[in-house]
Amino acid sequence: MHNRIKLHAFFFGKNNERKGKSMIVQLIENIYQFLWGEWIHVPLPGGGSLGLSLLIILLLPAGIVFTIKTKFLQIRKFPYAMKETLGRVFKKQDASDGSMTPFQAVCTALASTVGTGNIAGVAGAIAIGGPGAVFWMWISAILGMCTKFSEVTLAVHFRERNQEGDYVGGPMYYIKNGLSKNWHFLAVLFSAFGVLTVFGTGNATQVNTITTAINSALLNFHVISQSSVGTTNLIIGIIVAILVALILLGGIKRIGHVAERLVPFMAFIYIFFALGVVVLNIDQLPAVFGSIINGAFHPASVTGGIVGSFFMSMKKGVARGIFSNEAGLGSAPIAAAAANSDSPAQQGLISMTGTVIDTIIICTMTGLAITITGTWNIGLQGVAVTTAAFQQGLPVPAKVSAFVLMMCLVFFAFTTILGWDYYSEKCLEYLVGGRQKVVKGYRWLYIVCVFIGPFMTVSAVWKIADIFNGLMAIPNLIAIVALSGVVVAETRKYMEQVAQGERAGAKKKAKGMENAQESEVVSNE
Repeated sequence: MHNRIKLHAFFFGKNNERKGKSMIVQLIENIYQFLWGEWIHVPLPGGGSLGLSLLIILLLPAGIVFTIKTKFLQIRKFPYAMKETLGRVFKKQDASDGSMTPFQAVCTALASTVGTGNIAGVAGAIAIGGPGAVFWMWISAILGMCTKFSEVTLAVHFRERNQEGDYVGGPMYYIKNGLSKNWHFLAVLFSAFGVLTVFGTGNATQVNTITTAINSALLNFHVISQSSVGTTNLIIGIIVAILVALILLGGIKRIGHVAERLVPFMAFIYIFFALGVVVLNIDQLPAVFGSIINGAFHPASVTGGIVGSFFMSMKKGVARGIFSNEAGLGSAPIAAAAANSDSPAQQGLISMTGTVIDTIIICTMTGLAITITGTWNIGLQGVAVTTAAFQQGLPVPAKVSAFVLMMCLVFFAFTTILGWDYYSEKCLEYLVGGRQKVVKGYRWLYIVCVFIGPFMTVSAVWKIADIFNGLMAIPNLIAIVALSGVVVAETRKYMEQVAQGERAGAKKKAKGMENAQESEVVSNE
């Protein structure tokens, strides 16, 4: 009886007399706090404690484990991984029917991970943890690279063909094909959470971001009045729904084609303008890097004691890095499994670079722009911090800077809609046993939800989406740790193949030089 009272208290709160909150709302908030709140408190020297969320407790050690097991592969093989990835950017390659090229798979994964968090989330982390949060973002990204490599390697290794002959894979399939039947319930849980997550993470919130950004720009330029916002929302909803439908109804290959063009374009535009802020203030760059490094270990010396501590800086930086690139959450392997690649480890290396692009490049550009202009500590929050950085750092009218950032937000949100639809469809496909009629019906439902997204209240949806997104990570992390031996074996196998290819290439080159020298001797005679 006592345990039942404690359980009731956890889910519904110790005091049910809280005004204005129903039991369902309280349930959502308690589950959210359980996953993303301060789950445990670590005592600190000199008093106080460091609160860590359950997801950080699970994700960060996983990155450390795989870094050790693969012997720091993300550092040793990073040049090779970039060479493979960039080589596919400039090399024309067609995917087989129902598949993506390896580069398209990376772009589809980036479509869902590169989003508003790269703009607003980084600003929030720095505002709370100080510039040092950027350093800890880098650390979490380096560890996350190995986690991403591991889950993608498993996804390609354990993938299978569906009824239409397409490659399908991801956490649900490497749980099903790699673990015993006693663990198959984890695959069902992951898939269910993936379907439920998408209506928040990939749909309503993203469409709302698009409409809010466009309305803000139109109001700023006095194109519309406040009274006509409702009509504008209707028009935007129709246009976005039509564009999404045209892409999604074309299937996986069309999603891949759009992603490989739109993702590099939007990333380039944002990096270009963020880099412009940095270059135009280049004289301050050494001091900025100094504040990032110094602030990572002595934040009070940078913030004047106003913001954060060493542990707060670390916590916010690590959290933003993890949740920005989604390493370990299980989403990216779903796209990677569709790649037309014969080597699991090779695709793992290619997908690993997505973490570099998302966190180490794009998030760093945001962090540098905010820190170099000093907008992180002037009392603003979220997107407003980055907008102020662009307005102060670029030699263009403030309205133009705001418009550029608005366009970046629109592109980021739109590609997230595409990426998360693909993830949710594959999760649903697993749950319904591959029945394509159900999946296609769901696709139309998703498109309809895009249309009604501008009219939804999204504050609660964000929280519910974060809950299911966090719940996706738990079965995935259990599976990748349990199957770590497969990751190590596939890595060793691929590296041996690469070494053999390099030796064969060296022998061929040496033989060619020897033949050339012999020909030269003969001609001289």
